[in-house]
Amino acid sequence: MSTRVAGAESPLVRSKDDLVAWIAAGEKPRHQWRIGTEHEKFVFYTENRTPVPYGGDRGIRALMEGMVACCRWVPIMEGDHIIALRRPEGEIGGTISLEPGGQFELSGAPLETLHETAAETEAHLYEVLRVGERLGIGFLGVGFSPKWTLAETPRMPKERYGVMTRYMPQVGSRGLDMMYRTATIQVNLDFATESDMVQKLRVSLALQPIATALFASSPFTEGKPNGFKSMRSEVWRDTDPGRTGLLPFVFEPGMGYEAYVDYALNVPMYFVYRDGRYIDVAGRSFKDFMAGRLPGLEGVFPTLDDWSDHLTTLFPEVRLKRFLEMRGADGGRWGRIVALSAFWVGLLYDDTALAGAWDLVNDWTREERDALRHDVPRLALETRFRNRTVRDVAAELLTLSRIGLRNRCRKDQLGQDESVYLAPLQDAVARGKTCADELLDRYNGRWGGNIDLLFKEFSF
Repeated sequence: MSTRVAGAESPLVRSKDDLVAWIAAGEKPRHQWRIGTEHEKFVFYTENRTPVPYGGDRGIRALMEGMVACCRWVPIMEGDHIIALRRPEGEIGGTISLEPGGQFELSGAPLETLHETAAETEAHLYEVLRVGERLGIGFLGVGFSPKWTLAETPRMPKERYGVMTRYMPQVGSRGLDMMYRTATIQVNLDFATESDMVQKLRVSLALQPIATALFASSPFTEGKPNGFKSMRSEVWRDTDPGRTGLLPFVFEPGMGYEAYVDYALNVPMYFVYRDGRYIDVAGRSFKDFMAGRLPGLEGVFPTLDDWSDHLTTLFPEVRLKRFLEMRGADGGRWGRIVALSAFWVGLLYDDTALAGAWDLVNDWTREERDALRHDVPRLALETRFRNRTVRDVAAELLTLSRIGLRNRCRKDQLGQDESVYLAPLQDAVARGKTCADELLDRYNGRWGGNIDLLFKEFSF
């Protein structure tokens, strides 16, 4: 989740037109399109597979201080707590932040090619493993905490998480699980125009359940199989229906920036950030904020930074800000991190592939899209769709994505184009086995039901 840093105040919001213009300012010509990859990892003590708290000589704070000491990261503070890291002023780079349960996240820099994404991911993992080894800390890339109860899971000292923790149980039964026990891979991609945004948003929303199936890696809860291939995705289905899901209005006539703004304005707020503090206004209306009638903040009007903050508290399967965020994948290891970005870059950044993907989904009904989202968390690639399976749909999409990546013709020093990063997904479809299936096979086979072996065999 985003980390707000105190700074110069942004302009006041005068009207809804300002909100529309803020999103529209994200338009970029094709040569400026970039790839921003985000990935979260569970953090554990290697000697006993217990979660790592924030404080202490070997805690999350110590891990972040080690990153500062060895690797030129700069701390971002909230009060006395280090809550994130950034690169020094003037250096290109991403940020490292903490999710509510201590999940360690890299929000990567906007990069031009997937080869750069692969190098960035490898460099980040080298750094965290180097520092983590000194502290007896390991990192696990799956979609849902496989062993720890919610009560056992630590809580990070970020004020916005306190607001969300109080509010989540009011709007769904799984919101705290979402915050504290899930991990994901995401990719942020650009659009050129409003119509380009609409087409990419429609295609990617329809196809998020397919991505969920391909990246399913969360079949365990508290040490035992939970009956799902992607428990992370299942948790999202009962987190907060007002700010999650597949956004059916996106597929209706008249979709554009203003329609998304109207949707966002109807999603209740979580907080207002002022003077370095998060003020709890959970459940209140941004419209009241614009009118200066926010209870407790009467006469205070929002800035564009407040609007940006509010958009980060919306959690649909694809989120629109000044770019599009693909949000449907479970966490995974190195190859799957880059594969997620490759899958969507191939489909959305090439005209031929995008047209092919749109031809595939443009007659899917709302009921069919909802059925996919309902069934995929449990069945993944085995989910039935029309007269075939999600595995068949995924195979067709991988062909389109491979065409798109080859058309981009971005080659590395060995002369390989970006389609090489689809290999883990092609293997999964060829064998009909997701990461979740592999984990269950091992658990029911040579692991003998011992979940601790997951931490040994599937950590970074």
